[in-house]
This record gives sequence, C-alpha cells and structure tokens, in this order.
Amino acid sequence: MVFLDKVIITAALTGAFPAKDKNPNIPLTPQEIADDVYEVWKAGAAIAHLHMVDENGQGTMNKERFAETVELIKEKNIDIILNLTTSGDLNATDEERMAHLIELKPEMASFDAGTMNWMHKTVFYNTPPFLEKLGKTMIENNVKPEVEIFDAGMLYNALYYVKKGVLKEPVHFQFVLGAPGGTAATVENLVYLKSLLPENCTWSAFGIGKGHLPILFATLALGGHIRVGMEDNIYYSKNRIAKSNAEFVERAVRIIKEFNKEPATPDEAREILGLKS
Repeated sequence: MVFLDKVIITAALTGAFPAKDKNPNIPLTPQEIADDVYEVWKAGAAIAHLHMVDENGQGTMNKERFAETVELIKEKNIDIILNLTTSGDLNATDEERMAHLIELKPEMASFDAGTMNWMHKTVFYNTPPFLEKLGKTMIENNVKPEVEIFDAGMLYNALYYVKKGVLKEPVHFQFVLGAPGGTAATVENLVYLKSLLPENCTWSAFGIGKGHLPILFATLALGGHIRVGMEDNIYYSKNRIAKSNAEFVERAVRIIKEFNKEPATPDEAREILGLKS
C-alpha cells in the first residue's frame, strides 16, 4: 500500500552527549526516557530513536541499560517503533555496539555508513569490518537498518553494501546534516544528497541546531520523512530552550498538516518501511 500523504515522525530523545545544565528537560534515566517515549507517541511520533546514558551522564552502549529502558516502555503498552542506536559511545567495542540488537531484537537500529572526524576533535569509527558485521547481525535478527548519512561518501558506501548483500533493499536512509565534521545543514546540500538516492528506498532528514527548521521544511517539500528531538536541538526557538521532546513533535504535526499531509501512525510507518513487527 502506498502512503503518499503520510509523513513518519521520528523523535530522537537524547544523544550521546546530553547535558542537564544546557537543558534540564533532556531525559537521561531509563524512566525519564520511557516517560518521554510515551509523551512523543501521544503527540504523534511513530518512531522513537534511543540512546542510553550511564549514571555519570555519559553515553553508553550497556545492553542492560537498553533492556531496562525497553522494558519500561513495553509496560506502557504503546505501539511506537523503537530504533536503538549502535553509536552511543565512541569507546565501545564492535561487540558492545551490537550486543543489544541480538538480545532485544528491536524493529530498527542505526547503521552509520562511514567513519568521520567527530566534532573536529576525535574520530567516529565505522570501519568496513564493523559495518559488514553490523549489517549481517541486523539481517540475522530481523532489525531494519536506519542508514545514517553524514556526507555523500557514506551514501556511496551504503550502495556498495547493498550490492554486497550487507544491506537489504529497500533501504531507509537518514540524512544527518549539520554535525561538525559532516555536511552542513543547508537546503542545497539536502537537494544534492536526495538526488543520489536509489529509486527503491525511503528517506528522512534532519538538521542539527539552527539548521533544524530549514531542513524540516525542505524535507517535507521534497517528499521525505522527518526527525525531531533534543538529541539534535535543545532549543525550540532562538534563545528559548525546549520544554520537552513532545513539544518538537507537536510542532512537526502542525507543519505536516499545513502541507496537507498527515503524520503516519506507527503501523502505517511499519508498512511504509517494510517492517515485520
């Protein structure tokens, strides 16, 4: 079934480098994250993209932390799609980045399609051996990759992995624009990246920080899906911190409706993305 008038909203609640001193409303604990997932689901999000944070406020790939959070979300009896990160700790081993996928088998998880200089300070490693292991692990555990694209080279990497059988079609791409070390969050860059997409795919995009709204509007105009949330932007508007992740989702819903479209429900998103729930 084709859903041309439906837009999937992904809510990215918290990242690998959260800071309560920057915005006290960022969820950090498993309970805070689970409560936020419930709120963004009520507001209209179809997918929740999750990172975990340890007791010291640092990003972690600890599988027990993921398991605790997922169980708290399940207790809320909601149908939102869970998309678990595989890149929540730059010091995690390859095995630590995949262990929660094998144990929890989420419907989706991130697949960062290349290595990059992160924040101009360190290296975000996604080596060819790791990406091949990650893709095969996702296939074996029926996890849909969200292929994150920080620059054009990563998209070409992904297309190579499709040919090699590491990624299965149809691929779902997520354009990440505005990360220091990656492609800038401009409409021109988004249009260019979209032009490289294969025909048989779905795609979404977001801009970090001040690029958030321009990329959101442009993505809708170009027919893509969108991502919002405090992983990417702690400010709702200039000089005003966001009150909640749900606030971002509520605005996205209003904008989608102004485009004469509707937010996709979680089950509609499953059909669009070809998920097997």
